[in-house]
Amino acid sequence: MELASSGQSKAMGPMLARGTSQNGVRLYNERLVMSLIRRHGSLPKAEMAKLTGLSAQTVSVIVRQLETDELLVKETPQRGKVGQPLVPFSLNPDGAYSIGLKVGRHSGDLILLDLTGKIIRKIHQPYHFPSPAKFMAFVTGGLEKLLADLSPGKRQRIAGLGIASPFELWNWEEEIGGSHDAFEAWRDYDLVGEIKKLGEWPVHVSNDATAACAPELLFGKGHRFHSYAYFVLGYFIGGGIVINGHIFPGHTGNAGALGTLPFPPKNGRPQQLLHSASISVLENQMRVAGLDPAELMPTPENWRDIGPALDSWLAIAAESLAYACTAAMSVIDFDAIIIDGAMPAHVRAALVERTRAALKHYDLRGVPAFSIAEGSIGPDARAMGGASLSLLANYMTDRDVLFKETR
Repeated sequence: MELASSGQSKAMGPMLARGTSQNGVRLYNERLVMSLIRRHGSLPKAEMAKLTGLSAQTVSVIVRQLETDELLVKETPQRGKVGQPLVPFSLNPDGAYSIGLKVGRHSGDLILLDLTGKIIRKIHQPYHFPSPAKFMAFVTGGLEKLLADLSPGKRQRIAGLGIASPFELWNWEEEIGGSHDAFEAWRDYDLVGEIKKLGEWPVHVSNDATAACAPELLFGKGHRFHSYAYFVLGYFIGGGIVINGHIFPGHTGNAGALGTLPFPPKNGRPQQLLHSASISVLENQMRVAGLDPAELMPTPENWRDIGPALDSWLAIAAESLAYACTAAMSVIDFDAIIIDGAMPAHVRAALVERTRAALKHYDLRGVPAFSIAEGSIGPDARAMGGASLSLLANYMTDRDVLFKETR
């Protein structure tokens, strides 16, 4: 998706005005310095100059401005063998905040993120596919709770609100079930317009699985790889693509819609990856076993012992993911495949290990060597992805590749 710039929000103080109105070169250099500090944790100015190729004077000017704007803070000086002690700078967690909204098929999440990617507060609301009116009631009440303890000064540092929403939310009635009217109500509903009425922040929107790719890249393991495909398992499986260290959104913003990868026909009927590697499949298997799948929803990071249903699902999902990994690698020679989702860490680890094992049965001649890695964000990936949109828009060099800004 292309970014549509619309200037500075009234709710943002001048220190946060790092949009397209600034000088392009200076803006890029500021973003470059902040991106490097985010990746390394902290850096002295000499190291910033070395990594960026900028002059020491230019780096000093940039750091001085970012420090004045309270986006950087000085760390304890580090004394070397010779010369003056080096003073590292790190991102100021309270320098900026961002709100993320996950529009889920079975739950909604509101999340407040600081500049370093730490979750300050989260509001989680399980439901069975809601109408737009019920969802907006959650958002309205949730925002009040989310920001209740934030001082007026800190509220001025909210960079924006990002929405992570499924592609064509209304188009999955057969798979999800529920009220036909609720699905149809979403078709022409202006969610962004309604969200804008709740605050003066800039609003950004992205496909939910593509957005989920962002926190892994910004705050997780993503920076370890040059290019990778990202699979994220929720009620349906989705994904994203990172190429050359940047998220690739495609023409419509739906690139990396890996859940729709065609899969070998089952019983003579073609299917998609989401029909075998989604958590909805586990829910169906739990129902068959006489278990209540609702127990998965409130605490996706802490499932109870599900027994044989989980083992059966892991086998099916791993085999499906192995097929999908091979297909993805046949198109782009990724360094890695990252797998994450709304599940406990030990389940994710088992899924990754079984996927690696399943790959051993595939003929990979002609496919470059690649690794399969666990993601590190977990159940909050989509909500954090929404919150990451505003941080990308204002403080990172990936600004124009992921999302669009709306007014």
